[in-house]
Amino acid sequence: MKMKTRLLPLVITPLCITLYGCNSNSSEDNSLPILDAATPATLTLCNTLTEQFNYSDTEIISAELLPEGSVTYSGNVEDGNSVIYPTPAHCLITGAMNERISIADGKPYKIGFEMRLPSDWNGRFYYQANGALDGVLQKAVGRFMISEDLNASALNKGFAVISSDAGHQSPAPMFGLDPQARLDYGYNAVATLTPMAKDLIEKAYGKQPDRSYFAGCSNGGRHTMVASARFADMYDGFLVGNPGFNLPKAAISQMYGIQQYATLVDIDPENVLSSLQSSFTQQEFALISEKVVQQCDALDGASDGMVNDIIGCQDEFDLYRDVPTCAVQRDGTCLTEAQKNVFNNIMSGPHNSKTNEAIYSDFPYDAGMGTNDYYGWEFFMAMMRDPGAVAFVFSTAPTPYNGSTEAGSFEYVNSFDMNTDVEKIYAINETYTESAIDFMTPPDATDLSTLRNRSAKMMVVHGASDAVFSPADTINWYEGLQDANDRNADEFARLYLVPGMNHCGNGLATDRFDMLDKLVAWVEQGMQPQSVEASVRADNAELPSNWSPTRTRPLCPYPQVATYNGTGSIEDAASFSCVAPK
Repeated sequence: MKMKTRLLPLVITPLCITLYGCNSNSSEDNSLPILDAATPATLTLCNTLTEQFNYSDTEIISAELLPEGSVTYSGNVEDGNSVIYPTPAHCLITGAMNERISIADGKPYKIGFEMRLPSDWNGRFYYQANGALDGVLQKAVGRFMISEDLNASALNKGFAVISSDAGHQSPAPMFGLDPQARLDYGYNAVATLTPMAKDLIEKAYGKQPDRSYFAGCSNGGRHTMVASARFADMYDGFLVGNPGFNLPKAAISQMYGIQQYATLVDIDPENVLSSLQSSFTQQEFALISEKVVQQCDALDGASDGMVNDIIGCQDEFDLYRDVPTCAVQRDGTCLTEAQKNVFNNIMSGPHNSKTNEAIYSDFPYDAGMGTNDYYGWEFFMAMMRDPGAVAFVFSTAPTPYNGSTEAGSFEYVNSFDMNTDVEKIYAINETYTESAIDFMTPPDATDLSTLRNRSAKMMVVHGASDAVFSPADTINWYEGLQDANDRNADEFARLYLVPGMNHCGNGLATDRFDMLDKLVAWVEQGMQPQSVEASVRADNAELPSNWSPTRTRPLCPYPQVATYNGTGSIEDAASFSCVAPK
């Protein structure tokens, strides 16, 4: 028995082959007009903005001019440890919009925001879409991914940056009881904040931004994809990371995984999470990755511990054949038959058992599945975050439960019926008039005609070892986008897969790269992005000891594969070329 990844068939017409060949030799896009480049300006107002800026239902709480220095970005569980971003001299502004008392739960709500306006402005606006369930006003440094170069943040590049809590404050996910807070979280906070932010920028600099960019990873990637479909008239460039654009379905998929792991062990109600983790150790995940590498490493011409040909690998690797089956007991070098069945089910994605209809995408096998990040998403996040999102935010009506204990979360997860309860993410009623599928996902993810027709651009990046938002889902979206645009979608949107990378960074990967400059050059100069050079992070303790701490690789526009040229160091991106699949 072999798990087949349900990636859409890769159909490349002669036109598409020609198109990719042309792109590899040309840096200019002549098929769509080029938007004018942004021009710089200098900050003229800051401290007095609290009195001088007036906008409907908006309060500027504080405005302060700060010298060149640094800002501590306090990450949440998803984002990792706090990091320190260097910052230029800038105006720090905090404010709130649409303050109200909810008629649903009697609690106060508002759309909180922070803006940072550099003294020396490049004429561009950057919407920093944050991750997880939002609810926290993250520092507006122009962040994108966990592993980014902190010096390359949008604020440091001269962008005016906004960050928001998406219309609710912690603790999350209880905000899901309020219908308006759901909509603000899904899409309305962006619609509300964007024109206000541009007016505030005009007040501070004397002109509106010439170009506007939207970027985020994880739920921030979802925000970005939603914005690309709903608000393409407001933004010129979209930078998307590991997008959870089908987040309600992906959250259910996470819970399905917990249900599957639970069939392998007896659950101790006092230690639910550790009981579940005993069903599959991190060492056993690493064993699967090791066998994936053995089968697929050489497909790209280099035996380097990385699987660049991700799609080809799905045909080469077989869980049942390639991973040893335990003859007696588990020792980290084998999997039991029951473990293989469970993991095959999880990787195949959740299904309705009555009709065998897929609830969410499947997942590809890759080399980065034995890492801390992967393990954390499979168990801790799936048990302690996703159930709350499904119950409070994505279900109509909300189905509250006691999520403060592991036992309470597990009871909700294990009782969730994949045949009937899934319908709650599609449901509406008199109070909740938009379903989670309506307010959380792009209205039509493959209809980006507004974006395309006004010469806006999109770059999407996804780690091939993402445990929560399937890269196969993103590939299928991109194939659908190509079909909707006569296989010419790469004129305005490109997808880059990162072998071995987990969720928004980390993993056994070259996970450090700067796509923002590439996006700006594409939007404002017509310079088509080809490969993007990526490097490993030397401080990544999980990297294999035989990898150079300076390893680089080209990230290739899908469906091209980074392929070894046959000569040169395998640690150097220059030794690889982006090649169309055979």
